[in-house]
Amino acid sequence: MAGGFLLRRLLWAIPTLFGVAVVVFVLLRVVPGDPIAMMIPPGARTEDIAHLRALYGLDKPIVAQFGVWLGEVARGHFGVSISLRQDVMKLVLGRLPATLELCLVAIVIAITTGLLLGVAAAYWRRRWPESVVDVMAGLGLAIPDFLWGLLFILVLGVLWPVLPVSGRLDPRLEFEPHTQFYLFEALLTARFDIVAGLCAHLILPAVALALPLAAALARVVKASINEVMKQDYVMLVRVKGYSRGRIIRAVALRNALIPAVTLTGVQFTFLVGGTVLIETIFSYPGIGNLAIGAVIQRDLPLIQGLVLCFAVLFIAINLAVDATYVLLDPRVRTR
Repeated sequence: MAGGFLLRRLLWAIPTLFGVAVVVFVLLRVVPGDPIAMMIPPGARTEDIAHLRALYGLDKPIVAQFGVWLGEVARGHFGVSISLRQDVMKLVLGRLPATLELCLVAIVIAITTGLLLGVAAAYWRRRWPESVVDVMAGLGLAIPDFLWGLLFILVLGVLWPVLPVSGRLDPRLEFEPHTQFYLFEALLTARFDIVAGLCAHLILPAVALALPLAAALARVVKASINEVMKQDYVMLVRVKGYSRGRIIRAVALRNALIPAVTLTGVQFTFLVGGTVLIETIFSYPGIGNLAIGAVIQRDLPLIQGLVLCFAVLFIAINLAVDATYVLLDPRVRTR
């Protein structure tokens, strides 16, 4: 039953991606401005402009353009970047690993911090630790991730320069990776000097991304545990002499994780989208930074490829959340 549930969700991803492709393609064609005009130098001949428009397929009707583009996408070719003159797929795949590493580090920080703070607030309910957690969660939710990033740059990069605030790796370190997953490759090859350098560049943008999610998780986990602790089966366990801490660890936390997983899945998509600003602030070479440049240059093929990449990431995250539901909630497996 669980396999059928996940298969249906996977099949729904196909019309979702098609809908995203239609909306993005149409919107980029109807907004004002001509991307070809941004490529040509002043005084270019009309014949050169017409040649470039034909080269990128912009001289055809919008329906014909979409049909040609969709056929190319089905063959794995997303076109050539107008501004960078490179294959869109290679550009996206070259930057995607950096963004994935940033997001994975951020989500690990957010989940670990949110769970610890939420459990601590639930354990010391109506005592001063709960008030401290509530204040910390309020600050985390009130300040957006990009503002956390600017504060980190000001405090830890300018006033007290202890961590790097730009780039992905110190160029003075000698490292010749075979893939773009620098962190995982450095761990597998035991290059701990490279791991330390990568983490030094990752920590500030990852924490900036993680803080709002960690704050939201702490509140949800605390509220869920407090709600579970009121249930009859928990009262029965308490009558048997179990301590509050043991009940939270053995009984309440597992049931409280279900709404936390829901929140993590929803917020993780916003976290991936938040990399656009964070990567720009920290000059981090991921797809978020690439997206800003594509929008400024009005690079239609690159924007379309990036949007589809983000859509695939969001669908994959939702599928992972659904799979986690299946593991945590027996009702989903038997439905």
